[in-house]
Amino acid sequence: MGPTLGKAPRNSLGIVSWPEGERPRERLLQKGAQSLTDAELIAILLRIGVKGTNAVELARQILKKFGSLRALTEAPLSALLTIKGLKNAKAAQLVAAMELARRVSLPDSRKPIILKKTQEAADYLRSRLQGLAEEHFRALFLNRRGVLIEDALLAVGSVDQARPPIRLVAARALQANASALIAGHNHPSGAAEPSESDRIFTEDLFAALRPIRVKLLDHVIIGESSFYSFADSGLMDEMALSKSL
Repeated sequence: MGPTLGKAPRNSLGIVSWPEGERPRERLLQKGAQSLTDAELIAILLRIGVKGTNAVELARQILKKFGSLRALTEAPLSALLTIKGLKNAKAAQLVAAMELARRVSLPDSRKPIILKKTQEAADYLRSRLQGLAEEHFRALFLNRRGVLIEDALLAVGSVDQARPPIRLVAARALQANASALIAGHNHPSGAAEPSESDRIFTEDLFAALRPIRVKLLDHVIIGESSFYSFADSGLMDEMALSKSL
């Protein structure tokens, strides 16, 4: 008689072979999404696992690699693609779901977003930029009443620097018919203090926008738990004064 085959471990069995009451999708339909663990919710997005690993176990491995669900939402696509079994389609599904979750946290787009105060701009940019693993540069184009008419992601860079060409920012301002602009970017290092290149870029952007009558109201840097405002620091006033002399 040949050797007796032991029972295959649960993580090597396809989810379709599980009792119906234990399958994540069926449990979600019966008891609601709140009844599922983080790994089970991710498994529903993945749909299937890889050879020898079902979707729930693959989801657990993903969470273990990043340490938490929050860290996963902040991970760049390139980091997801390093996980065995996460090819383009599965990684794209995860990134799309995480981006939807991020956008849900933004102010209701049906209501006008008015950014007249530094804290208002910082709160808005924090919701878009805080915790990202890479540096992102966004331009907030405003009309004369301070209403946001366009929020544009213009550059994504390394952990050190992301700067769009000055001419691109100016061109987008003209296309949006903007009267004013607030620039914003994050520092993945967590420190909000501006670098020398941040100061030079802000001065160059201020100078480039002035001839086309678009006012650079502020440049806000988002750190881990704080932000830096060029306007609040007085540097915007210094730039305006130096250009008027």
